[in-house]
Order: sequence, then C-alpha cells, then structure tokens
Amino acid sequence: MGKIQKILVTGSAGLIGSESVKFFCDREYEVVGIDNDMRRYFFGSEASTDWNRKQLENKYKNYIHYTLDVRDEAEMEKLFKKFKYNLIIHTAAQPSHDWSVKEPLTDFSINATATLLLLECTRKYSPEAVFIFTSTNKVYGDTPNYLPFIEMDTRWELPKNHSFYKGINESMSIDNSKHSIFGASKVAADVMVQEYGKYFGLKTHIFRGGCLTGPAHSGTKLHGFLAYLIRCIARSEPYTIIGYQGKQVRDNIHSFDLVNAFFHIYQNPRCGEVYNIGGSRTSNTSILEAIAKTEKILRKKSVVKYVNQPRSGDHKWYISDVSKFKEHFPKWNFTYNNDQIIEDICRYGHFT
Repeated sequence: MGKIQKILVTGSAGLIGSESVKFFCDREYEVVGIDNDMRRYFFGSEASTDWNRKQLENKYKNYIHYTLDVRDEAEMEKLFKKFKYNLIIHTAAQPSHDWSVKEPLTDFSINATATLLLLECTRKYSPEAVFIFTSTNKVYGDTPNYLPFIEMDTRWELPKNHSFYKGINESMSIDNSKHSIFGASKVAADVMVQEYGKYFGLKTHIFRGGCLTGPAHSGTKLHGFLAYLIRCIARSEPYTIIGYQGKQVRDNIHSFDLVNAFFHIYQNPRCGEVYNIGGSRTSNTSILEAIAKTEKILRKKSVVKYVNQPRSGDHKWYISDVSKFKEHFPKWNFTYNNDQIIEDICRYGHFT
C-alpha cells in the first residue's frame, strides 16, 4: 500500500461510521474518528452509540477517537491542521425527520452548516482528499408517493412495466415536494457537496441512501426502522406500525455493502457525483414481511400496535435504483440480501 493512508470518519460510533472504521482499520489504514454521541441527545440513552465507540477504541490500535462536535469550527480547523487526510467519510447527522421538527435550527446546524464547514476544511487543508457524504432519499421528499402503486397482500408495489419498477434513480426531481425539515437540511448539504465538486474540483461524492442497516445500529423509535423492529420483537416490546397498513416498502442495504461502495470510490474517485444507494431489488421488504421473517428467526411472536395516520411525508414505497453506481463501479456488488440482513441483526444486534 506504500505510505499509510489516513481516513477521517465523522459520526464514527454510528452505524455507517463504525462500519467505516472497522473496514479501513482492518485494512491497516490509520483512522481518525469524530463522534460526541449526539444520538443520545436526539433519542435518549437507548440510542446511545457510546458502547460502539468503546468497542472500536478497545479493538483498534490504528483508530484515534475525538469526542468533538462537527459544528465547532475551531476544533475542526485544528483537526484538519493536525492531519492530512486521504479520505473523508462524513456520516455525522441528525437523522430523523420526526425529530427535526422539534429543533429545526439544531437539525440544520448539524446536517447543513457542519457539512459546509467540513467541505471548507477539506478545500483548505486536504484538497486532494476523496470526500464522501451520506445524504438521504428524503431529498426527493414525498414525490415517490405519487407513483401508481398497487396494493398487494403484504406490500405496495409498482406495475412491472413502470420505469421506476427496478427502483428510483437520480432523475427524480427534488423540487415541489414535502421533504420534512430533516429532508430540507440534507438537500442543502447534498447540493453543497455537489458544488464543492463541480465548482472547486474536489473529489466529492453523495450517496442518497434508502434504509442503511446492520447489527451495529442503535435502533430507536424515530430512526433505524429494521434494527428497531427486530429489537422490539427480541425484547417482547410493542412495535407500532404507522400507516399504510404496514405494507410500506423499504430497501435495506447492509452497512458493510455501503462502506465497500465507499472503498470502490476511494480507489477511483470522481467529482461531484450523486448516487442513489440501497438494497434495490436485491434487498427490500415491507414492514409486515419484516415482522414475519423476524418472528420466524427469533421464534417469538411480535406485539404489534397500529396507527392509521401515516407520518407526514413518509414514503409508501421506496426502492433504490443503483444502476448508475454499478455502471461507474462494475466490480462492486451486494454481499447481503434482505433475509441475510435480518438474520445478521437478529444474531448480532445491539438489544441491551
């Protein structure tokens, strides 16, 4: 590998951040992580990622952790002056569209302003670095809900002859839709990351994710659909289905597969590219289907409640078309399908 490469990961104790740390530390890169457990502030102690931070620090000698706030300009400047980075993976975020309504200014400061700060630090101090940003499918707002869905026994579906049947691609408009406050702050960050690639020529990349998941997810009611659902069944706690008869569809991508996509980009970067990423037709499920599969694996019956009114702007169906990414990086592919993801969370998930 030659000279040791240095990686910066924000949100390094979270689901994608910690998977990034493991992935690159296992390959003998030096990894610097930033995480101040804001997830505890958003969602309470049950969603804290501190357990994950401790595991990473105990396991990896080539990992350095900083308990810093990504909004702190002085501290970010100091960290960028201290190390020159080859790769920056920015996953730190306020991730819930429900929570964002409580504190819109906090949401925007973390999701948008902090992203701009990190981009500017990259431009000033590590301009050759590859910059990867985890955006969200919520940048498309509720536009997907106007597709002509068909109600089936356990899920909503698109007609097989529809242009988006294999998934929603990057051509979907981000305009004239209800995004949620969270979605709007991520749009601002998403466009700014693109701009630093297009305008300044930085090697920036945006991933508009479906449901990113895996056993390291500290799932909670307001964020982490699959991990939270499985945790409820494992603990015999009630799980509330909110609207759409429980037939809403999500595509799920394992955190390893997403970070492996980051690795492919790192080896052959571009500038200002946007990719829709998720489980696609390889890995997707409705809530009803996920409950049935989890019950079978855990051999436990779920305790389900139902609320008829859907969350405002919530997607009835979302499957990602990953064709663009696969075209640009043909050696990348999924290693987990939906059943394997559910089994992995059931076996190794953080339920304590």
